Amino acid sequence: MRGEDERSEDLFSFVRLEQRVPADHPLRAIRALVDEALGQLSRSFARLYARDGRPSIPPERLLRALLLQAFFTVRSERQLMEQLDYNLLFRWFVGLSMDEAVWDATVFCKNRDRLLDGDIARKFMAGVLSLPQVRKLLSSEHFSVDGTLIEAWASMKSFVPKGAPSDQDPGTSGGGQGRNAERDFHGEKRSNETHASTTDPDARLFRKGKGKEAKLCHMGHIFTENRHGLIVAARLSEASGTAERTTALAMIKAKAGRGSTVGADKNYDTADFVAGCRKRGCTPHVAQNTTNRRSAIDGRTTRHAGYAISMIKRKRIEEPFGWMKTVGMMRKTRHRGRPLVAWFFVLTAAAYNVIRIPKLLAATG
Repeated sequence: MRGEDERSEDLFSFVRLEQRVPADHPLRAIRALVDEALGQLSRSFARLYARDGRPSIPPERLLRALLLQAFFTVRSERQLMEQLDYNLLFRWFVGLSMDEAVWDATVFCKNRDRLLDGDIARKFMAGVLSLPQVRKLLSSEHFSVDGTLIEAWASMKSFVPKGAPSDQDPGTSGGGQGRNAERDFHGEKRSNETHASTTDPDARLFRKGKGKEAKLCHMGHIFTENRHGLIVAARLSEASGTAERTTALAMIKAKAGRGSTVGADKNYDTADFVAGCRKRGCTPHVAQNTTNRRSAIDGRTTRHAGYAISMIKRKRIEEPFGWMKTVGMMRKTRHRGRPLVAWFFVLTAAAYNVIRIPKLLAATG
């Protein structure tokens, strides 16, 4: 018998939100992992808020919502609030009840910015990695390091001479001034010493290699362990020719112990980086760059079997970069200013770990 296409509006509902989420849904294992890590941050959260006054959005819910934004590639906070309004799965993960009101997008962003002061993204990432069941997955001896460009939320038209009046429209050719006026860059020499972006002053003009176009960008760096490719450190720096190696040495000092190995690509094959690794007691397993030059890595390092293994393992660092740029929306950041971009870069790196850890725990028993 054919059913009737009728909508019945019940006055009361007796179905719990917990029943709407399947028992084997992947977010259940992720939620348990996230809640365990958030429990360690209670004191850090308490320092960010006053004892008196009107209650704000709970920081635990803020972080869960931001993780959902990275998991499901939600492009804006306004769209995230829209999803929270009608998506029962999102409500369950964040901790909202069926009939609880959703926050305004502006209020959500204001409360989110408070978490920047406490460096919560880095602490959350460290909290996840410090869990007993997660520590068993990590290697403490073998690591890889690499960097990538994060395109800034700024147009090339905003890259104007320093000290130029804000109402000036340099390079305009026809059509007069406007929100998106014409610009003629032909014959104009631009550099970071003489020009700056009016949209994001922290962005720097940089190109990845010869023949590549120059872009306004930041530079992101991650430090992974070689056993399962989990990110153990993530940082954002100014885009420059030496930023990758300088930041890598800082992460090695913070995360790698003496006697460990660090794999890297040809860009790290410099005398300064190799000497810096050895000064910190680490063996630099860097890919040799012998194009019209002499490599800083010689046979004393390449003759060992561990060097060949590191050359294979270090390529896995591209997997988190790929996830962070496509799913986590870090190919072109949606934020301005290096502190805010850096905070989201670290949180996206933590989101990558949170996605992978339940699968690794299930596979390793």
